[in-house]
Amino acid sequence: MMEIDIAVARSLLRARPADVHKGTFGHLFVLGGSRGFTGAAKLVCEAAMRSGVGLVTLGVPTPLADCMATALTEAMTLPLTATIEESFSKYAVKPALAFARDKQAVALGPGLSQHPSTRAFVLAFVKRCPVPILIDADGLNAFAPRPDSLRDVSAPCVITPHPGEMARLLDTTIADVQRDRPASALDATRRFQCVVVLKGHRTIVATPDSELFANTTGNAGLAKGGTGDVLAGLIGGLLAQGMSPRDAAILGVYVHGLAGDYAAVDKTQRGMVAMDVVHALPEAWRYLEGS
Repeated sequence: MMEIDIAVARSLLRARPADVHKGTFGHLFVLGGSRGFTGAAKLVCEAAMRSGVGLVTLGVPTPLADCMATALTEAMTLPLTATIEESFSKYAVKPALAFARDKQAVALGPGLSQHPSTRAFVLAFVKRCPVPILIDADGLNAFAPRPDSLRDVSAPCVITPHPGEMARLLDTTIADVQRDRPASALDATRRFQCVVVLKGHRTIVATPDSELFANTTGNAGLAKGGTGDVLAGLIGGLLAQGMSPRDAAILGVYVHGLAGDYAAVDKTQRGMVAMDVVHALPEAWRYLEGS
């Protein structure tokens, strides 16, 4: 198993030429949020905007669109058909797919809820998604009853489960997942044929080619709600910039952990929150770029 250190991360950095425009760096389509979980969608978008991506649009249930438009300064919003409980409806699939068609990547899952109609939306959308996709949180929970349906994802894919989500996908226990994290990640990537990011201490990245990587950045301050949403936005933004699922996952987990380390210095591990990690991303990029 290879460690993701500064040399590995720097080897994946791409140059940012001077003669460019916002379209050069891609457009990420985020699908997230429901009543009571709008913060997750906000964190994904805020992190994505600090990934280097050119544009971000949040697809959100229509009743929540106005509040999200107010909460987000740089990201745009796309209202989509909602259930009465203010989550995505299965009838949102067609407009969501139409919007995704000319984007560079999708990040789906944070704050979606597990409403039956929302689950139907997830399963139908990923089968026809036309661009690389990251699936996280309730996007993954939608597959828990039939995990092998993940093999039906139509596009290059990264999944980012925490140990609980991984246990549901592998029909096992959290203790079993944690007992041998590399083996769990390899099992998942072979079974689902996608890049797997198993979050936690020394986050593991596994690829369908049986590559294994262990992250070397991060600290216990990241063990708080919302930090996984930050990671989803970061990796999603890297996908939208044209990175492969493998490289986006490796670079994303390293920079996310590094930003967490900077946030801990400023706010302490005990006192830091997910938005502190977002705010520390520019400092992490500065260090990684060697300036």
